[in-house]
Amino acid sequence: MTSIAEKKGLKIRRAKSADAPRIAVLSGQLGYPATAAQMRKRLRGIKPASQHAVFVADSAKDGVIGWVHVSREPLLEVEIRAEVNGLVVAEGQRSLGAGAKLLAAAEEWARKHGCKSMSVRSNVIRERAHRFYERHGYEHYKTQKSFRKPL
Repeated sequence: MTSIAEKKGLKIRRAKSADAPRIAVLSGQLGYPATAAQMRKRLRGIKPASQHAVFVADSAKDGVIGWVHVSREPLLEVEIRAEVNGLVVAEGQRSLGAGAKLLAAAEEWARKHGCKSMSVRSNVIRERAHRFYERHGYEHYKTQKSFRKPL
């Protein structure tokens, strides 16, 4: 059976610097606005490739319609795992398969880099995202508060 994403000519590939303007727009839709220049700088800073990957969903018709950033997290308290640091699909393109393909690419990258599990954090108000992750085998295992301090 062919998915809607496959019918639209959707390809998952590594992000390039030229994708920065579209990634920035999508980041804004996720609630994290950024300029193209800021995003280009951030993309350059996501290194080394053995610790991080950014994949985009590139539609033949609409261009880049989504992205995922995954990183490898060597931690003391658990075996090495990967974390989805961000995943967004463009408004109007959601629920058509791009998010699932991006998540699958992130999981495959994690497996290839020796990760034993994946984790993702999602704002409590993102109920649709929570259902998406649960449909893909993720379990809600704890609720926590996040703290931030400017340096």
